[in-house]
Amino acid sequence: MTVDSQGTAGAVPQDAPGRAAGKSQTPPPPSGAKESLRPPRGRRSLPSGLLPYLLVTPALLSMAVLLLYPLFRNVILSFQGVNKREMIRRETPWVGFENYTKLLGDPDFWNVVVRSLVVTAVNVALVMLFGTLIGMLLNRLGKKMRFVLSLALMFAWAMPIVASVTVFKWLFDEQFGVANWLMRSIGFSGYDQHNWFETGFSTFVIVTILLVWGSIPFVALNMYAALTTVGSELYEAAKMDGASGWRTFWSVVFPNLKPFFMITTFLEIIWIFKAFTQVYAMNQGGPDRSSETLPVFAYIEGMGQQHYGLAAAISILTIVMLLVAMSFYFRLILKQEDEQ
Repeated sequence: MTVDSQGTAGAVPQDAPGRAAGKSQTPPPPSGAKESLRPPRGRRSLPSGLLPYLLVTPALLSMAVLLLYPLFRNVILSFQGVNKREMIRRETPWVGFENYTKLLGDPDFWNVVVRSLVVTAVNVALVMLFGTLIGMLLNRLGKKMRFVLSLALMFAWAMPIVASVTVFKWLFDEQFGVANWLMRSIGFSGYDQHNWFETGFSTFVIVTILLVWGSIPFVALNMYAALTTVGSELYEAAKMDGASGWRTFWSVVFPNLKPFFMITTFLEIIWIFKAFTQVYAMNQGGPDRSSETLPVFAYIEGMGQQHYGLAAAISILTIVMLLVAMSFYFRLILKQEDEQ
């Protein structure tokens, strides 16, 4: 029996306290159907998979305006006989494949092609060799010496191309060049005001030194970054097996860094093959056009000789050669993915 606030007594069942204690405080779920969650009004979600394409669209539009349209115009120009006279009279006569047949039947064009391929092969081989060695040196040096060498590589890499060409022309100057002074100091005769740009071969030797000097930092720094991904336990295992330095590189480093060597070599091939400023600013393709590569050959034919249609055909053939190299590279990449 309980007494309420007004003093009246009433009977309460004996299990009331137990029921009160066991009663849940949360309200019962609604008896109706469950409501589905809906996004707030004013906000609509994008269709699945559309967002990545929207993010890439500005870059694709920029490439279409800055690259694809000029390339399209260049292809059209390569089928036209536009020379100095046509430019003055604002005429664009169609000549079909005449520019291409003229080039493919010209021995000078094939000499330039062979020269460009040889220069590219020599430069890429030297760049990859010395860049790999310097990258491995960076991996073995202490922190202070590594910082100093990396800083020197960055300075060489950051120097503008025209400035570096000017410095190299000073180094090989006839009268005040360091190269002639050094050769005389060693004891060689005939280097009193020697002209290093007298022949196309000597000009290409200087251009090769310049290209290798400017390309080594990229390969060396990337090589050092790639070497940090190779586990130290692999080197320790090779050392325990008594492997030499060359054997360690060939059996440990190269298999693990094979993708790095492939992509770096391919990028260097493109960069060296299309190098224009270093070759033209060094000696304008001379003497007697004996140091021309394909980009310089196209520029001189177009801007110098004012054969604009022929120059456009040269540039298109250069792009085709690079596309062939790219297809070979992608075949290697796909083959390597299938093997994995």
